[in-house]
Amino acid sequence: MFSRDGFRRYAWGVLGYNLLVIIWGAYVRASGSGAGCGSHWPLCNGTVIPREAQMETIVELTHRLTSGLALVAVIGLVVWAVRAFPRGHLCRRGAIASLLFIILEALIGAGLVLFEYVAYNTSIARAYWMAGHLVNTFLLLAALALTPWWAGGEKDSQPHPGRTLGAPLFLLGFAGLLVLGVSGAIAALGDTLFPSGSLAEGIRQDFSPTAHVLLRLRIWHPIIAVIVSAGVAGVAYASRRGRPGGRVAYWSAAVLALVVVQLIAGLVNLLLLAPIWMQLVHLLLADLLWIAFVLLAASSREER
Repeated sequence: MFSRDGFRRYAWGVLGYNLLVIIWGAYVRASGSGAGCGSHWPLCNGTVIPREAQMETIVELTHRLTSGLALVAVIGLVVWAVRAFPRGHLCRRGAIASLLFIILEALIGAGLVLFEYVAYNTSIARAYWMAGHLVNTFLLLAALALTPWWAGGEKDSQPHPGRTLGAPLFLLGFAGLLVLGVSGAIAALGDTLFPSGSLAEGIRQDFSPTAHVLLRLRIWHPIIAVIVSAGVAGVAYASRRGRPGGRVAYWSAAVLALVVVQLIAGLVNLLLLAPIWMQLVHLLLADLLWIAFVLLAASSREER
């Protein structure tokens, strides 16, 4: 009943479902629906199921329900990992880490609602909370991705000889992606709170001496994106040298492709003045790039 093959399929499914929940959460922020349930949590406007709910309430309540299902799915992941793998196995640790991060994710979401850092709140404290939210989300995705990886069946049949990169370079890559993700979250918040009618107007807003701090911080995101993308691409390219095939080559190619697509998506997002649908695509690509880099690091470590 608790087979390892079934566990891997279930774990990949849980990862995919959490990606959808994360994207829907971004829609809640971008659409200004974060206050749809008022300052109540876990209740919505003081009730379990509000009557005659407005669209903002439906959007926020849907996010809460899907997030609750994600928590249940991760609890199932932990139970299955404990039943299918021995004590001390990495799968158990990955599943437990996933549970801890998703609980923390829920607590951060509750804090945003209870402290009213939602809808059109422009305080700098909201940016700090969103930065913490982004970092925890990335750590949750890393744990969810590594859990099925550690379950086996995702390794090369034979190790590929060649040059392997040390952990410090990958750690720098992870740190860069976290900084990039935080700057992207702040930039997206600025786009939502201070929309502009044209690209020129947006640039004037960013460089205005009286601009809100969120707008001044938004300037740094494209710069950070170029620097971090170049570094991550360099690590991915160097990791595949001497390896014509195998998991390292596969995930290296995935990282390189996602870096290029993400840079293009960022440019399109800028030119289109950050419409909601493009913000969601941009976030999804960022999440996929993070996951691909995590699995590239994991496969590289296995070959070492």
